[in-house]
Amino acid sequence: MHIDWAALGQVFGVTLVVTVGIVGLFTVGIVGTSRKPAADGGATTAPGTGARAGALAAFALCAVAVTYGIYLIVAT
Repeated sequence: MHIDWAALGQVFGVTLVVTVGIVGLFTVGIVGTSRKPAADGGATTAPGTGARAGALAAFALCAVAVTYGIYLIVAT
């Protein structure tokens, strides 16, 4: 039995980079939808339109990446 260590290393590297990227995108989405404390210490304020649009874009990219991964696994 022969193990191609170079190919295994490439798979590990790509998997690590893609995983960190998707987790980072999801984090950006969560931060974009979170409420911010008011400057005076009062009630929290809702995120702005730009932050909400960016969060939706981040979540959409996460969904596309997951869907593509499932497609690669299921496709014959």
